[in-house]
Amino acid sequence: MGEKVLVTGGAGYIGSHTVKKLGEAGYDLVIYDNLSTGLPDAILYGELVVGEMNDFQLLSRVFAQHQFDAVLHFAASISVPESLQKPLAYYANNTCNTLNLLRCCQQFGVNKLVFSSTAAVYGATQEFPVKESSPTLPVNPYGRSKLMSEMILQDYSLVSDLKYVILRYFNVAGADSSGKIGQSGKASHLIKLACDAALGLRGNLSIFGTDYPTHDGTGVRDYIHVEDLASAHISALSYLKTNAENQILNCGYGKGYSVREVLEKVKEISGVDFPIVETSRRKGDPACVVASADKIRQVLGWQPEYDSLDTIIRSALLWEQKNLVDC
Repeated sequence: MGEKVLVTGGAGYIGSHTVKKLGEAGYDLVIYDNLSTGLPDAILYGELVVGEMNDFQLLSRVFAQHQFDAVLHFAASISVPESLQKPLAYYANNTCNTLNLLRCCQQFGVNKLVFSSTAAVYGATQEFPVKESSPTLPVNPYGRSKLMSEMILQDYSLVSDLKYVILRYFNVAGADSSGKIGQSGKASHLIKLACDAALGLRGNLSIFGTDYPTHDGTGVRDYIHVEDLASAHISALSYLKTNAENQILNCGYGKGYSVREVLEKVKEISGVDFPIVETSRRKGDPACVVASADKIRQVLGWQPEYDSLDTIIRSALLWEQKNLVDC
């Protein structure tokens, strides 16, 4: 049996894809998830414990029952618009619950952690591409709650033997190439919504803001395939086995695509010219966020396999089509 790893939020979109790769790599897994957005059917390996991250007693019992070698912490609320409406809920779930997890790590001597962070910590950055050393000035509670968690990790590591890798995700999309898992119907990411529109599951798709200072007026983002992101977590765990230096790493490809470009690509691949509604900007959305992805390749030796918008969209569309047939 391989290393024993706790995966919080392992029934969710990114968590479940990572659990699949961890299981295939021989890790012994315990998944801790409240199933608020995750699905038990998405967990292909390991033991599921259904629980809340703020249930310190249950979380402590799980730590006491298992001698974990490492923790992957995915569990979080991730919607920027929702964070603006429910800031206290985001600080509670994302920041306070990370503190709960670290208290358990301290109590039970777990000293390796991979943390799911976000490009939202950079805020309305003017840097292109964004480096890990770029200023962190988040413009919404989601980004701030994640940055606070990063700070807690950093402060705790200074007075303990905790070693961490913080992975700052850019825009994650796509689905497992084997077709076994994908993004749930509850998700609200652009490529997921565009695929739904192409399949007739929604009447139209909105572009929020067409007056950004970008080449076509719509927001530009760096999209990363979920399987490549899952592989980054495997690389991060391997890194923590043999390296003492803590790391903060961007997870992206270093390429930017506008909202309009993404929608046109979905239309091209699906063959469906679904209607688009142009509307005003959403509060808290920056104009352009693209990763500098050199450091993760150098530090972890990470080599993406699905570095293509076409590949990302095709895998997402195939997953949505499969779900439609299964329903």
